[in-house]
Amino acid sequence: MHLSFLNQSTAQRRDLILKGSISRTIMFLSVPTLMLGAVQALMPLMDGLFINNVSGTLVASAVTFSDPVVNMATSLAQGLSVAAMAIIGQLNGKGNFAESKRTATQIVVSGSILGCLSAPLLLIAGAVISRSVNPEISRNVFLYLSLYALVLPFSFMESIYNGIKNANGQPEATFIRMVIMLILKVFFNFLFIYWFRFGIVGCVLASLLANVIVTVWMFHELFVRPGADRLDLKDFRFDVSIVRQLGKIGFPAMLTSFLLNLGFFLINTETEKYGPVVLNGQGIASNITSVCFILPGAFSAAVTTMVSMNIGAGNPAKAKRSAIAGCIISAITAVIVISVIVPLSSHLTILFTRKADLLEIANHALHIYTYSVVGFGVCMTVQGAFIGLGRTKVPLMLGILRIWFLRYVFILATERFLSYYAVFWGNLFSNYMAAIIALILLSRVRWVSVIRVKKPEVLPAE
Repeated sequence: MHLSFLNQSTAQRRDLILKGSISRTIMFLSVPTLMLGAVQALMPLMDGLFINNVSGTLVASAVTFSDPVVNMATSLAQGLSVAAMAIIGQLNGKGNFAESKRTATQIVVSGSILGCLSAPLLLIAGAVISRSVNPEISRNVFLYLSLYALVLPFSFMESIYNGIKNANGQPEATFIRMVIMLILKVFFNFLFIYWFRFGIVGCVLASLLANVIVTVWMFHELFVRPGADRLDLKDFRFDVSIVRQLGKIGFPAMLTSFLLNLGFFLINTETEKYGPVVLNGQGIASNITSVCFILPGAFSAAVTTMVSMNIGAGNPAKAKRSAIAGCIISAITAVIVISVIVPLSSHLTILFTRKADLLEIANHALHIYTYSVVGFGVCMTVQGAFIGLGRTKVPLMLGILRIWFLRYVFILATERFLSYYAVFWGNLFSNYMAAIIALILLSRVRWVSVIRVKKPEVLPAE
């Protein structure tokens, strides 16, 4: 494929999505997202390698325990990103590119303000949560969460940038951003964790400097670089109707992300009771399986883009076929991932540690987690279709069902029989059950949008 596709405008991408082959378009849009997923998976993987091999079990356990808390703090950004994909995607589908850019500017400014307001909350959360965890990791948990508050505003900008670019049918832009981020993170991890031996502080410093540099690059691309999609802050004023629409569409996604990560946090508290070794073993398995989960789930954004644009253009039949094709492609990808990762599992975990007790836990967790990726991929792809329709309450319901009822309750019910293995088996059970329920809901949905978007203004003839 000629590299000129990298310079395609939103209008050209719209024509591809509305008129092209479904399977080929999904792959075209998903290849950058798949590559992005691989790079995203390498981020915690590289962090885990540095932290486990240099800083040790206690620091690694603290980071594993704290990550869901950080993700809860960024749930507002995730909601805005989802709203951007749904609203901007449908505006692009209608050919209303001027309103699309104006909406994108509103989202960027709103997200920047929310990111700054959310940072102190993470600092407070660190002080509260660190008092109730295992004393061996308490100080590191407090340091990680309180210092990560500095990173939070930049993380908000990155999530919103991803949503805007995916809505414009340009997922390769998010891939380029993540490649830059990965290179910077590896460099700063080497500098602060390996060279200076800053431990938990080095983990946050690496993230902070990498995020600052990438955010400056993103601002230049969105607001400075010449092009048809350049945004404009001149004479900016908040549009109440757009902000209200963002809240209506984005709030369920915000709540979904928050509740999901709250569920992960509670699951970590169950695992943490068995000590830092078990928590670290689970963290090693999670770092490795992040590749397994991201790849099948990468088709969700492409399906959101295709559904939203086709619905906006008045083509519900193609929107439905796009969702079904996305589920099939996701399942096939997941099976390929399982066939590759399972035979290599013991060779992968040993890269993180040579401790026999850690390896035993990590290997068992890795096997069980890996087999659950088919259900996860299908569930995420179906959620992408509902987001494209603007029906973000359905992903909220599925997310709560998958993590709280199908997983957390499963863990509490089976913990006395399975011990900490209940966490691993709960992952498998919840992902497949959620996928089955998601497919049932998809088969019964009405393929019409619930989003009200402005029509292009028609100037009177002179």
